[in-house]
Amino acid sequence: MKKTILLGWLVMQAAASFAQEAKPLALNPPQTDRGLPVMEALSVRASVREFDSTTLSIQDLSDLLWAANGINRPDEGKRTASSAQNAQDIDVYACMESGCYLYDAAEHVLKPVAEGDHRPHIAGRQEQVTQAPVICLLVSDISRFRSGTDSLKLVWAAIDAGIVSQNISLFCASTGLATRPRASMDQEKLREVLKLKESQHLMLNHPVSYKKD
Repeated sequence: MKKTILLGWLVMQAAASFAQEAKPLALNPPQTDRGLPVMEALSVRASVREFDSTTLSIQDLSDLLWAANGINRPDEGKRTASSAQNAQDIDVYACMESGCYLYDAAEHVLKPVAEGDHRPHIAGRQEQVTQAPVICLLVSDISRFRSGTDSLKLVWAAIDAGIVSQNISLFCASTGLATRPRASMDQEKLREVLKLKESQHLMLNHPVSYKKD
């Protein structure tokens, strides 16, 4: 028991040090004129099970995160994904080999949260998922809803996560990337790694890669 507690403390200290010392990862402005038309993207949308390990280009990563839940109306601070009560409750974390990062939509940057490769905690027994260079974690903070019971807020959170998930799926279909939505992951471990609050709930994850030959 003492060893388990000590290991957990060391992991948290390492994550805190990484978040404090590592610099935010600047992203490119989104290329909003790329990709297939919506109807064509819908016609080719599919969930894949095999992923390529090639690192995504900074432009593809930038566009992926902006499409998922970026700000498309800067004057109003509104997003590419709608949300109940405009609570903007969904945060997108990008987990890569180097660490986990929080997507800051307002600044369009990735902010470091935890060092190290935590993709195995998301993949579980589906080891092929760890081949994806980026796994997007969708986390809802239900404290951002202005009203409603916790049970109702969780319903809204699920709906909002589904909207962001579909944005990711359509972006990938439109640009030739591979993805699929998943619900399975080691929730307890990831809550520790990401230092989530009680009001934050892990909803879905999306491994994303180039299409495997």
